[in-house]
Amino acid sequence: MNKDTPINAEIVNKKLAANNIDSVGKASIREIKKLVDDIEKESGERFVRMEMGIPGLPASEIGVNAEIEALKNGVASTYPDIQGIPKLKTEMSRFVKNFLNVEVAPEHCLPTVGSMQGGFAAFMTTTRMHKDKDTVLFIDPGFPVQKMQCQVLGIPYETFDVYNYRGDKLEEKLEAYLSKGNISTIIYSNPNNPSWICFTDKELQIIGKMANKYDVVIIEDLAYIGMDFRKDISKPGEPPYQDTVAQYTDNYIMLISSSKSFSYAGQRVGMFIIADALYEKKCPDLKRFYNSEGFGHNLLFSTIYPLSAGTSHAPQYGLAAMLKAVNDGEYNFIEEVKEYGEKAKIMKKLFTDNGFEIVYDKDEDQPIADGFYFTISYPGLDGEELIHKLVFYGISAISLDITGSERTEGLRACVSLVSRNQFPDLENRLIQFHKDHKNLK
Repeated sequence: MNKDTPINAEIVNKKLAANNIDSVGKASIREIKKLVDDIEKESGERFVRMEMGIPGLPASEIGVNAEIEALKNGVASTYPDIQGIPKLKTEMSRFVKNFLNVEVAPEHCLPTVGSMQGGFAAFMTTTRMHKDKDTVLFIDPGFPVQKMQCQVLGIPYETFDVYNYRGDKLEEKLEAYLSKGNISTIIYSNPNNPSWICFTDKELQIIGKMANKYDVVIIEDLAYIGMDFRKDISKPGEPPYQDTVAQYTDNYIMLISSSKSFSYAGQRVGMFIIADALYEKKCPDLKRFYNSEGFGHNLLFSTIYPLSAGTSHAPQYGLAAMLKAVNDGEYNFIEEVKEYGEKAKIMKKLFTDNGFEIVYDKDEDQPIADGFYFTISYPGLDGEELIHKLVFYGISAISLDITGSERTEGLRACVSLVSRNQFPDLENRLIQFHKDHKNLK
């Protein structure tokens, strides 16, 4: 490595050894975070940090003040009901009607300890509904920790990278997997982490059709709801709405995070929305593990309950207050997070002006939106080599390889923690990187 890189090469190599990392490209997100923390501390140089997908905006005062009021009223001394506080359930139901045009009874809207717990509970329960269907299908690329959850639970899973199966090709690909008869559950994120692709209405219709044909549960991870800024869904009860598979099947669970769209990550409270028909569904095979046949009853009282005995009391009041303000048209949650899209547009140009390419660049025939993530590659380097080299230039990201992507030449970049005052540093570092590596092409 060139000794004249922006970050002292000796420090980088020392910290790589100290953290037992041979290649940054093979490291987990948390390992990369620890490595960069250590390098920054010793070098005194600030990295352009794009490895962590965490919010970079302040939490809404509406939620914070509601939590403070709830704590003053004594909620910290009592256990929350496992099914959630009534006002939150009501506002969740209103929210999915107002912004997704989907009707779900409040009884079937549950708070969870972030969408992470929601996914964990969903995997545990959906893979037990039918004794001959025990496998999860990931439409990748996706969030690596969800596969880790399946591994911890001993649940088998299969994956495919959707990049080459957009539009009509998706139906044939899903048919090939579902016709084997072992798939219980399909999961994807929309907008997608890490690629920021968004399924079109045609593709969601295909997914819903296949879920109905093969009696498969769809877990739709809406961690970035409303953040496809190509259309504005911010007016409650008015089109356009967030695209969702719920328009085409009753076999769905939605995981709606408060972390990104509401910048409420620290309170670990998410929305777990179960289709009314799925909640009431009877599955005799569930009695192998539970005391009844009811899917929703078992998921709530025999899966979520032993996981955490409920979701922390005060954050439920905070989320309820934010959702009420949003539902009443008093708080535009989309306007708050448009900053991510604006930064992404600028940052993507800085990369492409200096020899980089966007890996996932289209939704069928349309350019993808500018948003929370984007994907990059550099000709002549695979993803593992690229991220390893970029660390010496004070730029961090993660390899697409750990997300289930087949585009192993690429990296995922998150814009949230990059401040605008770092753009000149980013540009200068990319100019130098391109100067040092352009002969690879």
